[in-house]
Amino acid sequence: MALKLPRRFLLACLTGGLLTSLTAGSALAQDKSIVVASTTSTEQSGLFGHLLPAFKAATGIDVRVVAVGTGQALDTGRRGDADVVFVHDTVAEEKFLAEGFATQRRNVMYNDFVVVGPAADPAKLQGSDINSAFAKLAASGAGFISRGDKSGTHAAELRLWKGSGVDLAAAKPAGYKECGCGMGPALNMGASTGSYVLTDRGTWLSFKNRADLKVLVEGDKKLFNQYGVMVVSAAKHPHVKTALAQQFADWVVSPAGQASINGYKIGGEQLFFGNAP
Repeated sequence: MALKLPRRFLLACLTGGLLTSLTAGSALAQDKSIVVASTTSTEQSGLFGHLLPAFKAATGIDVRVVAVGTGQALDTGRRGDADVVFVHDTVAEEKFLAEGFATQRRNVMYNDFVVVGPAADPAKLQGSDINSAFAKLAASGAGFISRGDKSGTHAAELRLWKGSGVDLAAAKPAGYKECGCGMGPALNMGASTGSYVLTDRGTWLSFKNRADLKVLVEGDKKLFNQYGVMVVSAAKHPHVKTALAQQFADWVVSPAGQASINGYKIGGEQLFFGNAP
């Protein structure tokens, strides 16, 4: 004999099943998001504010940016706390790749570093020779704000000091101060103390609190600043959203992504230049 179930019971089952289905669908929709570990320069320059709406419009994927120094961004990827790393220290990126935390690294864009300082330029740095500028800076004892945060900018700064013949490990110049901070706060410190600062041009162009600071050293090929993108390896961290992360990496090097990067300007000046292969 067939078992007759109460109508209310059947309705409850159907309603429950529908709610479960809707909840699961909602969870899947909410899960269409990734974490990108990137640099303070891409965040504070305003690039992501320009780029990410275009990416979401193209793919429907939400992006949460963790903006820290490049070294910290790569460590975030190593821990599996990000799906993508988008940074600017090619040597450190290649090490990350060699360690198996990613399977591919691609160039995305570049800009350059500049040295800004007080308009009076007490250390007489102005010009296009960065080695000469840093040597003069060390000899003068003038104030210099270092990010000191293992960022891509900090790594570039350390290479530039070494190239100028200054051994920071032996003795730091008299005016050398480390803030352990992002690019924006380092520039704020430079502006408030009348000190020199090495900065990426993108953050400088978007920086509003310039006080007496101006660009004094630029144009040296040693100041070239390359950015790259890598998807964190699922072999290391199976929970990484590889498919969504790959869409982001593919989009930023695509014609649409490159056009969006090239289209970001402040005061008519382009901040980043796409150079994906």
